[in-house]
Amino acid sequence: MTDAAAPDARLTTPDRVTMYGAAWCSDCRRSKALLDRLAVDYEYVDLEAVADGATRAEAISGRKSIPVIVFPNGRHVVEPSDAELTEELATASVVEPVA
Repeated sequence: MTDAAAPDARLTTPDRVTMYGAAWCSDCRRSKALLDRLAVDYEYVDLEAVADGATRAEAISGRKSIPVIVFPNGRHVVEPSDAELTEELATASVVEPVA
């Protein structure tokens, strides 16, 4: 049996890092800048431009907060600090761990 409320597996285990955010969100701008600075290959889903973007982000996180950042290993973070995001990127083998 499949839970109709459960997010599609393609949302929770993407091929690359996926960030759900909006230009007006300062946490989103900060996380996006970190991903860019670390040269991470990621997909950005602009919640203002993608019709079902907010619904998808909420299905993944269970919350209405952004940014929601999903990793290929199936983990996700919501409103991460730069340190938390960097740690998750290393855990997902997207970037080298910080010594």
